[in-house]
Amino acid sequence: MEVYFDNAATTPIAPEVLEVMVPLLKEDFGNPSSTHHVGRKTKSAIEMSRKAIAKLLHCSPMEICFTSGGTEADNMAINGAVNELGVTRIISSMAEHHAVLHTVEYFDKLGKVELDMVRLTDKGHVDIDHLRELLSSSDKKTLVSLMHANNEIGTMIDINEVGALCEQYGALFHSDTVQTMGHFPMNLAETKVHFITGAAHKFHGPKGVGFLYINSSTHVDSLIKGGSQERNLRAGTENVYGIVGMAKALEIALEDVDGHRQHIQSIKDYMCKRLREEILGAEFNGCLERSLYTVLNVRLPKSDKADMLLFLLDIDGIACSGGSACSSGSNQGSHVLRAIKADTDMPNVRFSFSRYSTKKEVDYVVAQLTKHLVKEEEQLVS
Repeated sequence: MEVYFDNAATTPIAPEVLEVMVPLLKEDFGNPSSTHHVGRKTKSAIEMSRKAIAKLLHCSPMEICFTSGGTEADNMAINGAVNELGVTRIISSMAEHHAVLHTVEYFDKLGKVELDMVRLTDKGHVDIDHLRELLSSSDKKTLVSLMHANNEIGTMIDINEVGALCEQYGALFHSDTVQTMGHFPMNLAETKVHFITGAAHKFHGPKGVGFLYINSSTHVDSLIKGGSQERNLRAGTENVYGIVGMAKALEIALEDVDGHRQHIQSIKDYMCKRLREEILGAEFNGCLERSLYTVLNVRLPKSDKADMLLFLLDIDGIACSGGSACSSGSNQGSHVLRAIKADTDMPNVRFSFSRYSTKKEVDYVVAQLTKHLVKEEEQLVS
Protein backbone atom coordinates (compact mmCIF):
# COMPACT_ATOMS: atom_id res chain seq x y z
CA MET A 1 0.00 0.00 0.00
CA GLU A 2 1.25 3.49 -0.85
CA VAL A 3 0.52 6.21 1.72
CA TYR A 4 1.47 9.86 1.34
CA PHE A 5 1.47 11.56 4.74
CA ASP A 6 3.95 14.38 4.00
CA ASN A 7 1.55 17.07 2.82
CA ALA A 8 3.27 19.78 4.86
CA ALA A 9 6.24 19.29 2.53
CA THR A 10 4.14 19.36 -0.62
CA THR A 11 0.68 18.31 -1.74
CA PRO A 12 -0.35 16.39 -4.86
CA ILE A 13 -1.62 18.70 -7.57
CA ALA A 14 -5.40 18.71 -7.90
CA PRO A 15 -6.72 17.39 -11.25
CA GLU A 16 -8.79 20.56 -11.77
CA VAL A 17 -5.64 22.64 -11.31
CA LEU A 18 -3.67 20.66 -13.85
CA GLU A 19 -6.56 21.04 -16.28
CA VAL A 20 -6.35 24.85 -16.31
CA MET A 21 -2.55 24.77 -16.58
CA VAL A 22 -2.25 22.51 -19.63
CA PRO A 23 -3.44 25.05 -22.24
CA LEU A 24 -0.80 27.51 -21.02
CA LEU A 25 1.85 24.84 -21.46
CA LYS A 26 0.68 23.68 -24.88
CA GLU A 27 -1.00 26.57 -26.70
CA ASP A 28 -1.01 29.91 -24.86
CA PHE A 29 2.77 30.17 -24.62
CA GLY A 30 3.25 33.91 -25.20
CA ASN A 31 5.63 36.02 -23.15
CA PRO A 32 3.45 38.30 -20.95
CA SER A 33 5.80 41.21 -21.63
CA SER A 34 5.23 41.01 -25.38
CA THR A 35 2.82 43.61 -26.77
CA HIS A 36 1.35 41.45 -29.53
CA HIS A 37 -1.85 39.44 -29.13
CA VAL A 38 -0.05 36.22 -28.12
CA GLY A 39 1.67 37.99 -25.23
CA ARG A 40 -1.41 39.98 -24.26
CA LYS A 41 -3.38 36.75 -23.80
CA THR A 42 -0.96 35.40 -21.20
CA LYS A 43 -0.69 38.80 -19.53
CA SER A 44 -4.46 38.80 -19.18
CA ALA A 45 -4.32 35.32 -17.60
CA ILE A 46 -1.87 36.61 -14.98
CA GLU A 47 -3.97 39.62 -14.09
CA MET A 48 -7.17 37.57 -13.90
CA SER A 49 -5.38 35.22 -11.49
CA ARG A 50 -4.15 38.16 -9.41
CA LYS A 51 -7.70 39.48 -9.15
CA ALA A 52 -9.02 36.03 -8.21
CA ILE A 53 -6.48 35.58 -5.42
CA ALA A 54 -7.06 39.11 -4.12
CA LYS A 55 -10.81 38.55 -4.02
CA LEU A 56 -10.36 35.33 -2.05
CA LEU A 57 -8.10 37.10 0.47
CA HIS A 58 -10.15 40.32 0.63
CA CYS A 59 -7.39 42.62 -0.54
CA SER A 60 -6.49 44.68 -3.60
CA PRO A 61 -4.91 42.98 -6.66
CA MET A 62 -2.18 45.61 -6.43
CA GLU A 63 -1.18 44.11 -3.07
CA ILE A 64 -0.32 40.70 -4.56
CA CYS A 65 3.18 40.11 -5.96
CA PHE A 66 3.88 36.74 -7.57
CA THR A 67 7.10 34.95 -6.57
CA SER A 68 8.76 31.58 -7.02
CA GLY A 69 7.38 30.39 -3.68
CA GLY A 70 7.26 31.02 0.04
CA THR A 71 10.99 31.26 0.63
CA GLU A 72 11.44 34.05 -1.88
CA ALA A 73 8.36 35.83 -0.55
CA ASP A 74 9.69 35.69 3.03
CA ASN A 75 13.08 36.98 1.88
CA MET A 76 11.46 39.77 -0.11
CA ALA A 77 9.44 40.94 2.89
CA ILE A 78 12.34 40.91 5.34
CA ASN A 79 14.84 42.44 2.91
CA GLY A 80 12.35 45.15 2.02
CA ALA A 81 11.65 45.93 5.67
CA VAL A 82 15.36 46.34 6.45
CA ASN A 83 16.63 47.94 3.25
CA GLU A 84 13.63 50.08 2.29
CA LEU A 85 11.53 50.69 5.38
CA GLY A 86 14.22 51.56 7.89
CA VAL A 87 13.81 48.57 10.21
CA THR A 88 16.72 48.32 12.64
CA ARG A 89 15.22 45.72 14.98
CA ILE A 90 13.55 42.37 14.33
CA ILE A 91 11.56 40.25 16.75
CA SER A 92 11.18 36.63 15.68
CA SER A 93 11.35 33.15 17.21
CA MET A 94 13.72 30.20 17.15
CA ALA A 95 10.95 27.98 15.71
CA GLU A 96 10.53 29.93 12.46
CA HIS A 97 11.02 28.30 9.09
CA HIS A 98 14.62 28.65 7.92
CA ALA A 99 13.43 30.97 5.14
CA VAL A 100 12.80 33.48 7.93
CA LEU A 101 15.25 32.37 10.60
CA HIS A 102 18.32 32.32 8.37
CA THR A 103 17.37 35.66 6.81
CA VAL A 104 16.94 37.54 10.09
CA GLU A 105 20.13 35.95 11.45
CA TYR A 106 21.92 37.12 8.30
CA PHE A 107 20.93 40.74 8.87
CA ASP A 108 21.85 40.43 12.54
CA LYS A 109 25.30 39.10 11.58
CA LEU A 110 25.77 42.04 9.19
CA GLY A 111 24.99 44.40 12.06
CA LYS A 112 22.02 45.90 10.21
CA VAL A 113 19.48 44.93 12.86
CA GLU A 114 19.19 44.07 16.51
CA LEU A 115 17.59 40.62 16.74
CA ASP A 116 15.39 39.58 19.64
CA MET A 117 13.78 36.17 19.99
CA VAL A 118 10.44 35.88 21.70
CA ARG A 119 10.06 33.11 24.24
CA LEU A 120 8.13 29.97 23.35
CA THR A 121 6.13 27.72 25.63
CA ASP A 122 6.95 24.01 25.86
CA LYS A 123 4.08 23.46 23.39
CA GLY A 124 5.64 25.88 20.90
CA HIS A 125 3.26 28.80 21.38
CA VAL A 126 4.54 32.36 21.35
CA ASP A 127 4.64 33.95 24.80
CA ILE A 128 2.41 36.98 24.10
CA ASP A 129 3.38 38.72 27.35
CA HIS A 130 7.03 38.48 26.39
CA LEU A 131 6.25 39.78 22.89
CA ARG A 132 4.48 42.76 24.45
CA GLU A 133 7.48 43.30 26.76
CA LEU A 134 9.88 43.25 23.80
CA LEU A 135 7.75 45.64 21.75
CA SER A 136 7.50 48.12 24.61
CA SER A 137 11.19 48.01 25.46
CA SER A 138 12.56 49.90 22.42
CA ASP A 139 11.74 52.83 20.16
CA LYS A 140 13.67 51.36 17.24
CA LYS A 141 11.80 50.73 13.98
CA THR A 142 10.77 47.10 14.47
CA LEU A 143 9.63 44.21 12.30
CA VAL A 144 7.86 41.31 13.99
CA SER A 145 8.20 38.12 11.94
CA LEU A 146 6.18 35.22 13.37
CA MET A 147 4.70 32.35 11.39
CA HIS A 148 0.96 31.74 11.46
CA ALA A 149 1.42 28.01 11.98
CA ASN A 150 4.59 26.03 12.51
CA ASN A 151 5.40 23.65 9.68
CA GLU A 152 6.81 20.94 11.97
CA ILE A 153 4.62 20.86 15.07
CA GLY A 154 1.58 22.82 13.87
CA THR A 155 1.27 25.28 16.76
CA MET A 156 -0.41 28.55 15.75
CA ILE A 157 -0.39 32.19 16.71
CA ASP A 158 -3.53 34.31 16.84
CA ILE A 159 -2.60 36.42 13.82
CA ASN A 160 -5.18 39.07 14.69
CA GLU A 161 -3.94 39.38 18.28
CA VAL A 162 -0.31 39.70 17.20
CA GLY A 163 -1.26 42.15 14.45
CA ALA A 164 -3.17 44.37 16.87
CA LEU A 165 -0.22 44.31 19.29
CA CYS A 166 2.18 45.33 16.52
CA GLU A 167 -0.12 48.17 15.52
CA GLN A 168 -0.29 49.34 19.14
CA TYR A 169 3.51 49.68 19.28
CA GLY A 170 4.01 50.90 15.71
CA ALA A 171 5.80 47.76 14.51
CA LEU A 172 5.63 46.20 11.07
CA PHE A 173 4.22 42.66 11.04
CA HIS A 174 5.26 39.86 8.69
CA SER A 175 3.73 36.40 9.00
CA ASP A 176 4.82 33.32 7.11
CA THR A 177 1.40 31.88 6.25
CA VAL A 178 2.68 29.19 3.88
CA GLN A 179 1.21 26.35 5.96
CA THR A 180 -2.15 28.03 6.57
CA MET A 181 -2.80 29.55 3.15
CA GLY A 182 -5.68 27.66 1.56
CA HIS A 183 -6.47 25.92 4.84
CA PHE A 184 -8.02 28.86 6.70
CA PRO A 185 -10.13 31.73 5.38
CA MET A 186 -8.24 35.03 5.48
CA ASN A 187 -9.63 38.54 5.47
CA LEU A 188 -6.69 40.84 4.89
CA ALA A 189 -8.96 43.87 4.92
CA GLU A 190 -9.38 43.29 8.66
CA THR A 191 -6.07 41.67 9.66
CA LYS A 192 -3.37 44.08 10.85
CA VAL A 193 -0.52 42.59 8.84
CA HIS A 194 1.95 44.18 6.42
CA PHE A 195 3.26 41.03 4.73
CA ILE A 196 2.00 37.47 4.35
CA THR A 197 3.24 34.67 2.10
CA GLY A 198 1.81 31.78 0.12
CA ALA A 199 3.16 28.81 -1.84
CA ALA A 200 0.87 27.02 -4.28
CA HIS A 201 2.24 23.54 -3.69
CA LYS A 202 1.03 23.58 -0.08
CA PHE A 203 -2.64 23.67 -1.20
CA HIS A 204 -2.65 21.29 -4.18
CA GLY A 205 -1.20 23.73 -6.67
CA PRO A 206 2.04 23.55 -8.70
CA LYS A 207 5.54 23.90 -7.31
CA GLY A 208 7.72 26.89 -8.14
CA VAL A 209 5.12 29.61 -7.64
CA GLY A 210 3.87 31.63 -4.69
CA PHE A 211 3.10 35.18 -3.70
CA LEU A 212 3.79 37.96 -1.26
CA TYR A 213 0.98 40.15 0.02
CA ILE A 214 2.27 43.68 0.60
CA ASN A 215 -0.16 45.96 2.40
CA SER A 216 -0.91 49.08 0.35
CA SER A 217 0.43 51.25 3.18
CA THR A 218 3.84 49.64 2.70
CA HIS A 219 6.31 49.90 -0.18
CA VAL A 220 9.32 47.65 -0.81
CA ASP A 221 11.78 47.50 -3.66
CA SER A 222 12.50 44.61 -5.99
CA LEU A 223 14.56 41.76 -4.54
CA ILE A 224 15.38 40.44 -8.02
CA LYS A 225 16.63 43.08 -10.47
CA GLY A 226 16.59 43.07 -14.26
CA GLY A 227 13.08 43.77 -15.48
CA SER A 228 9.86 45.66 -14.84
CA GLN A 229 7.58 42.69 -14.24
CA GLU A 230 5.20 42.64 -11.27
CA ARG A 231 5.00 46.45 -11.25
CA ASN A 232 8.81 46.64 -10.86
CA LEU A 233 8.65 44.43 -7.76
CA ARG A 234 10.09 41.23 -9.25
CA ALA A 235 12.15 40.98 -12.41
CA GLY A 236 11.89 37.94 -14.65
CA THR A 237 9.40 36.36 -17.01
CA GLU A 238 6.38 35.26 -15.03
CA ASN A 239 5.53 31.61 -14.40
CA VAL A 240 2.21 31.98 -16.21
CA TYR A 241 0.91 28.42 -15.95
CA GLY A 242 2.03 28.26 -12.31
CA ILE A 243 0.22 31.49 -11.45
CA VAL A 244 -2.99 30.36 -13.16
CA GLY A 245 -2.74 26.98 -11.43
CA MET A 246 -2.18 28.64 -8.06
CA ALA A 247 -5.28 30.82 -8.42
CA LYS A 248 -7.38 27.77 -9.27
CA ALA A 249 -5.90 25.76 -6.39
CA LEU A 250 -6.68 28.53 -3.90
CA GLU A 251 -10.21 28.84 -5.25
CA ILE A 252 -10.85 25.11 -4.79
CA ALA A 253 -9.22 25.09 -1.34
CA LEU A 254 -11.33 27.95 -0.01
CA GLU A 255 -14.68 27.23 -1.65
CA ASP A 256 -15.24 24.37 0.83
CA VAL A 257 -12.62 25.17 3.43
CA ASP A 258 -14.87 24.09 6.32
CA GLY A 259 -15.58 20.75 4.70
CA HIS A 260 -11.90 20.13 4.02
CA ARG A 261 -11.03 21.12 7.58
CA GLN A 262 -13.60 18.78 9.12
CA HIS A 263 -12.38 15.85 7.03
CA ILE A 264 -8.67 16.43 7.67
CA GLN A 265 -9.23 17.08 11.39
CA SER A 266 -11.10 13.77 11.61
CA ILE A 267 -8.09 12.01 10.06
CA LYS A 268 -5.70 13.68 12.53
CA ASP A 269 -7.95 12.86 15.51
CA TYR A 270 -8.30 9.26 14.35
CA MET A 271 -4.54 8.85 14.07
CA CYS A 272 -4.07 10.26 17.57
CA LYS A 273 -6.60 7.76 18.89
CA ARG A 274 -5.07 4.78 17.08
CA LEU A 275 -1.54 5.67 18.17
CA ARG A 276 -2.61 5.95 21.81
CA GLU A 277 -4.36 2.59 21.55
CA GLU A 278 -1.57 0.67 19.85
CA ILE A 279 1.75 2.21 20.87
CA LEU A 280 2.48 2.59 24.56
CA GLY A 281 4.45 5.77 25.22
CA ALA A 282 3.47 7.60 22.03
CA GLU A 283 3.22 11.34 22.72
CA PHE A 284 2.68 14.44 20.62
CA ASN A 285 4.95 17.44 20.13
CA GLY A 286 3.28 20.81 20.18
CA CYS A 287 -0.32 21.43 21.08
CA LEU A 288 -3.24 19.38 19.77
CA GLU A 289 -5.88 21.93 20.75
CA ARG A 290 -4.50 25.12 19.17
CA SER A 291 -2.74 23.73 16.15
CA LEU A 292 -2.75 23.29 12.42
CA TYR A 293 -5.18 20.52 11.59
CA THR A 294 -3.01 19.17 8.78
CA VAL A 295 0.05 18.39 10.94
CA LEU A 296 0.69 15.79 13.64
CA ASN A 297 4.17 15.53 15.15
CA VAL A 298 4.60 12.30 17.10
CA ARG A 299 7.25 11.37 19.64
CA LEU A 300 7.55 7.60 19.60
CA PRO A 301 9.17 5.23 22.11
CA LYS A 302 12.71 4.05 21.64
CA SER A 303 13.25 0.64 20.09
CA ASP A 304 15.97 -1.32 18.35
CA LYS A 305 14.63 -0.08 15.02
CA ALA A 306 13.96 3.54 16.07
CA ASP A 307 17.00 5.00 14.31
CA MET A 308 15.91 3.38 11.05
CA LEU A 309 12.22 4.18 11.41
CA LEU A 310 11.81 6.61 8.52
CA PHE A 311 13.77 4.30 6.25
CA LEU A 312 11.62 1.32 7.26
CA LEU A 313 8.40 3.27 6.74
CA ASP A 314 9.63 4.30 3.31
CA ILE A 315 10.17 0.62 2.46
CA ASP A 316 6.59 0.04 3.63
CA GLY A 317 5.42 2.61 1.08
CA ILE A 318 4.77 5.34 3.66
CA ALA A 319 5.98 8.87 2.94
CA CYS A 320 6.38 10.98 6.08
CA SER A 321 9.02 13.23 7.57
CA GLY A 322 11.38 13.64 10.48
CA GLY A 323 11.01 17.41 10.19
CA SER A 324 10.82 20.08 7.52
CA ALA A 325 11.47 18.86 3.97
CA CYS A 326 13.36 22.11 3.34
CA SER A 327 15.94 20.94 5.89
CA SER A 328 16.49 17.50 4.38
CA GLY A 329 20.15 16.54 4.37
CA SER A 330 20.76 18.29 7.67
CA ASN A 331 22.34 16.13 10.36
CA GLN A 332 21.50 18.55 13.16
CA GLY A 333 17.94 17.39 13.75
CA SER A 334 14.94 19.64 14.08
CA HIS A 335 15.67 23.21 15.21
CA VAL A 336 11.96 23.51 16.08
CA LEU A 337 12.04 20.58 18.51
CA ARG A 338 15.23 21.99 20.05
CA ALA A 339 13.53 25.36 20.43
CA ILE A 340 10.72 23.87 22.53
CA LYS A 341 13.17 21.57 24.39
CA ALA A 342 11.48 18.40 23.15
CA ASP A 343 13.20 15.06 23.67
CA THR A 344 15.15 14.70 20.43
CA ASP A 345 16.72 11.43 21.57
CA MET A 346 13.38 9.77 20.89
CA PRO A 347 12.17 9.13 17.31
CA ASN A 348 10.05 12.10 16.25
CA VAL A 349 7.96 11.79 13.09
CA ARG A 350 5.80 14.37 11.34
CA PHE A 351 2.69 13.06 9.65
CA SER A 352 0.78 15.63 7.60
CA PHE A 353 -2.55 15.16 5.89
CA SER A 354 -4.64 16.51 3.02
CA ARG A 355 -8.22 16.35 1.85
CA TYR A 356 -7.27 13.16 -0.01
CA SER A 357 -6.11 11.32 3.16
CA THR A 358 -8.17 8.40 4.49
CA LYS A 359 -8.66 6.46 7.73
CA LYS A 360 -7.70 3.28 5.89
CA GLU A 361 -4.28 4.85 5.31
CA VAL A 362 -4.04 5.71 9.00
CA ASP A 363 -4.75 2.09 9.95
CA TYR A 364 -2.00 0.89 7.64
CA VAL A 365 0.55 3.39 9.01
CA VAL A 366 -0.27 2.51 12.64
CA ALA A 367 0.04 -1.19 11.83
CA GLN A 368 3.50 -0.67 10.34
CA LEU A 369 4.61 1.51 13.25
CA THR A 370 3.44 -1.17 15.67
CA LYS A 371 5.39 -3.79 13.73
CA HIS A 372 8.59 -1.75 13.95
CA LEU A 373 8.30 -0.34 17.48
CA VAL A 374 6.44 -2.86 19.63
CA LYS A 375 8.52 -5.79 20.86
CA GLU A 376 7.58 -9.20 19.46
CA GLU A 377 6.55 -10.57 22.86
CA GLU A 378 4.21 -7.62 23.42
CA GLN A 379 2.61 -8.21 20.02
CA LEU A 380 2.06 -11.88 20.92
CA VAL A 381 0.39 -10.92 24.21
CA SER A 382 -1.91 -8.44 22.53
